[in-house]
Amino acid sequence: MTGLIEPGMWVRHPDRPDWGIGQVQSVIGDRVTVNFEHAGKLLINAKQVTLDIIGPEDP
Repeated sequence: MTGLIEPGMWVRHPDRPDWGIGQVQSVIGDRVTVNFEHAGKLLINAKQVTLDIIGPEDP
């Protein structure tokens, strides 16, 4: 579900904590492009993965 995710938001991939925190670059349909601190820019299929949104209070 990409309705809550917008460009500029900070996210984590729930199954790949080693990728670190990523910033959403674009959202087109179910395709979310995220620039992760340790994995670079990756295309995520939001039908298969629910990204964890990082709020300002999260580390």
